[in-house]
Amino acid sequence: QVQLVESGGGLVQDGGSLRLSCAASGRTFSRYAMGWFRQAPGKEREFVATIIWSGGDIYYADSVKGRFTISGDNAKTTVYLQMTSLKPEDTAVYYCAGAADLHCQGYGCYRQDHEYDYWGQGTQVTVSS
Repeated sequence: QVQLVESGGGLVQDGGSLRLSCAASGRTFSRYAMGWFRQAPGKEREFVATIIWSGGDIYYADSVKGRFTISGDNAKTTVYLQMTSLKPEDTAVYYCAGAADLHCQGYGCYRQDHEYDYWGQGTQVTVSS
């Protein structure tokens, strides 16, 4: 099985920081992009950030821009999400996703869940009010 393994979630106070990590089983399986999504109870899963390996293009949702930073390791099989200035509204299950196939090209790509092939199990992030 191809797996994405997530870690780093937890409980943090309002204004605090957390770093999430996600490791893919192999670079082939996420060779185009890796990204982060989140889902709060009763809400649809929403895009958070993505990194496109070719060229290193990075995109963020407006709601996290300036507060979250996505990065990858040298092997391009692991992504991190450094979250700062966390707010209670950031509370959600955060999912890592990998794109093994070319589903989209150009600006705006890899912002939708159907553009990814593999998903992690999710890690809970809770920000106290």
